Amino acid sequence: MSETVMSLEETAVFLERDFPQMNAGGRHFHLEAVGPLSARMRLDYHERHLRPGGTVSGPSMMALADYALYAAILANIGPVALAVTTSLNVNFLRRPGPAALVAECRLMKLGRRLAVGEVAIRSTGAEALVAHATGTYSIPPER
Repeated sequence: MSETVMSLEETAVFLERDFPQMNAGGRHFHLEAVGPLSARMRLDYHERHLRPGGTVSGPSMMALADYALYAAILANIGPVALAVTTSLNVNFLRRPGPAALVAECRLMKLGRRLAVGEVAIRSTGAEALVAHATGTYSIPPER
């Protein structure tokens, strides 16, 4: 696949319109790039995403991974709101520092009914992974 079906702007507008709850109370998730079988999303460092000890919580990292995976799929198949997560596995590798997190998603399979991808999450400016996720989405037959 050499290009996306939806541009960065089109994908971001779709996400903001159809999933406003992701940024309820202030915008914290930012879609930064989409490409062939890929997407990059940033989660701001904010107290609403922290757990005791001042680190970004596991549920916030899981949301980032899932949202980045969804954005990559949408950019590559078009605006299919009813594509749904069927599995998400996250390995937490190290404690993130007090910085925004960046999720780099790569789709490994994009079929007619299933999409499978992996997401590497890092603290901004760091090379080491803080989490690695794999996920599968079910794509509805009508698209």
